[in-house]
Amino acid sequence: MAIAVPATATALPRRRKGRLVALPQPSSTVVNSIGVSLVIVVTLIVIAVPVLAPHDPLLPVGMPLQAPGESGFLLGSDSVGRDVLSRVLYGARSSWFAALVVVAVGLLIGGLIGLIAGATGGWVDTVLMRITDAFLSLPAPVLAIAVVAALGPSFVHTLIAVSIVWWPFYGRLVRGEVARLAARPHVEAAKLAGVSRFRLAGRHLMPGAVPNALVAASLDIGTLILTLAALSFLGLGQAAPAPELGADSARNLSYFLQQWWIPVMPGLGVLVLALIGNVAGDCLRNLMKTGGR
Repeated sequence: MAIAVPATATALPRRRKGRLVALPQPSSTVVNSIGVSLVIVVTLIVIAVPVLAPHDPLLPVGMPLQAPGESGFLLGSDSVGRDVLSRVLYGARSSWFAALVVVAVGLLIGGLIGLIAGATGGWVDTVLMRITDAFLSLPAPVLAIAVVAALGPSFVHTLIAVSIVWWPFYGRLVRGEVARLAARPHVEAAKLAGVSRFRLAGRHLMPGAVPNALVAASLDIGTLILTLAALSFLGLGQAAPAPELGADSARNLSYFLQQWWIPVMPGLGVLVLALIGNVAGDCLRNLMKTGGR
C-alpha cells in the first residue's frame, strides 16, 4: 500500500523500520552563505600561495616530465623540471587577483559614470550614455586584444585592456538603477526639501544601486577568469617563464598526448576558479533576493 506524502513536505522521506522519517534539509540561506564564503576562502588561499607552494615556480627542482606522484611532484613536473603544482598555484593567484582588480576598477569607473548620468539627467546623461554605448557597440574581446597588442603583452596591460571593455556594463546597470530610484517618493521629497544634488546622489541614490551592482560584479568573476586565461592563452599575458594558467596550457600543448598533465593541470585550475566564481555569484544573488532570510 502506497503511503501518500503531503505536497507541502520540504524534506526528503526515508523509510526506517517500516515508517517514513523526514531527512533534514539544509537551509537555503546556509547553502548560499557557504557559496559566498568560497570567495573569502579562495582569496585567503591565494594570499597564502607563497607558503603553500612546495617549490619556486620559476626554478627547475627535479627531473623533467615526471608524472604526477613521482619524485615528490604531486601534479608532476614540466619539460624543464619545474613543479606543476607550484606553477598552477601561482597562476591561480594572479588570475584571481586580476579578476578582482578588474571588477573593482569596472565598478569604480562604471558606477561613477552611471551615478552621475542617472542623478544629473539632461544633456549630461545623454553624453555619458552615448559614450557608454560606443564602448558597448565594440566587440569586447577584439577591443581587448587590440589594446594589449598596442601597449605590448604584459600583466598590467592585460588588466588595463579588460578594464576598458568591462566598465560600460556597470555604467549602464548603475544608471538604470539610479534613474529608477530617482522617481521614488522619498527622493522626490528630498528634492523638495532642498537637498543638494551631491548629497542626494550619495545618501539616497547610490546606496540603492550598490546591491545590484555587487551581484552583477560577483557573477562576472568567473567570466573574467576565463577572459584573462584566454588572453594569456593567446600570448597576451605575462612573458615566459611567468606562471600563468592560460599561457602554461598554450606553451605545453605539444605534450598533450604523452605528458598530458603539463597542459591539462593549468586548464583545470581555470575551470575550478571559474566554477567557484560562478557559484559564489549565484549564491550572492540568491541571498540578495531573499534579503538574507
